[in-house]
Amino acid sequence: MIEYKHTVQYYETDKMGIVHHSNYIRWMEEARVNFLDKIGASYFELEEKGIISPVTAIDCKYKLSTRFPETVTIAVSLLEYNGVRLRVNYIMKNEAGKTVFTGTSDHCFLDASGKIVRMDKDFPDYSGILRRPENYE
Repeated sequence: MIEYKHTVQYYETDKMGIVHHSNYIRWMEEARVNFLDKIGASYFELEEKGIISPVTAIDCKYKLSTRFPETVTIAVSLLEYNGVRLRVNYIMKNEAGKTVFTGTSDHCFLDASGKIVRMDKDFPDYSGILRRPENYE
């Protein structure tokens, strides 16, 4: 598990001063990209090799509201990886340590033509990083 910190920006809030729900999805992406960079599985390097990893599903549970200018800590870990699909877990906590959001995102791996890539076969080094036990909950 790797933690990422996001400071709530004023523009992320709604008329009531509460963070709009759509921003949590953006924060998931920020934290996921940071997580993958930290474990040595950079999105940028993957895309340089012609592979993209689109989101195929999102699951979210909103627990408590956040407001400007709170800092939200996002714990990221992997839940599942089978060489074709990846599931990432997120737990967001406020400064008091209370959980404000939990979620998961599912991803696949595609080449430039949109064909599914079998990472174990085509990119074993990258796949090996995603299989490391320390990257899981």
